[in-house]
Amino acid sequence: MAFLLLLVMLTACAATPQDLSSKMFTFPEETRTANVRLTTSGQMFNAVTVCLRSITDLSRAHALFSLATPSADNGFRIVKRGANDTINVSVQNVGAGFQGQDYKLNTWHPICSTWDSESGLAQLWLDGKPSIRKFTGGSNITNAIVILGQEQDSYGGGFNRRQSFVGMITDVHMWDHTLSSCEIQRYVDDRNFSPGNVLNWRALEFQTTGRVLIENKQLPCY
Repeated sequence: MAFLLLLVMLTACAATPQDLSSKMFTFPEETRTANVRLTTSGQMFNAVTVCLRSITDLSRAHALFSLATPSADNGFRIVKRGANDTINVSVQNVGAGFQGQDYKLNTWHPICSTWDSESGLAQLWLDGKPSIRKFTGGSNITNAIVILGQEQDSYGGGFNRRQSFVGMITDVHMWDHTLSSCEIQRYVDDRNFSPGNVLNWRALEFQTTGRVLIENKQLPCY
């Protein structure tokens, strides 16, 4: 009985979509197990935009968004590199490093990235500021598994505690097309933007494993 209770405590599943507008996921410790698996509304994409907000005090490398496919563990991945100014975006195991990013610790950052298969170009926005566009190539993304809190080094697993995320993540959205700069700015400003049609924080289906807390957002007091 105690073992069954432990399983219930460590694994929580939202079988129906939940509105997390006022919530955030808290990852309070370095671990190779704690993660949130997100259920996408589709399974084939020829273009992607991902946006999220995060805060951490990690100076080592850590995964912000990990999408894997059966043929590519880095199907679409956003990773902050170690103690430098680079954020890496990978598409089907081909990475592009975006340097000169003002990624401050203990600060909430809105982060967005776009990619489309026609041009093969990826781009990053940090705090609403666009990077240059870089070539990654890539074809359609299929049969995606999306994980927060860990980096997938294999399809749905292969976690390493030294790549794990420690901090808070909120407002995760994913679209099956590239958003314009103006649309991304509306997300950054939290101003009347259209929610993701692949992942929608306002109607999210997900499963948590390990010590992941769903807490109220920490909003500024005026």
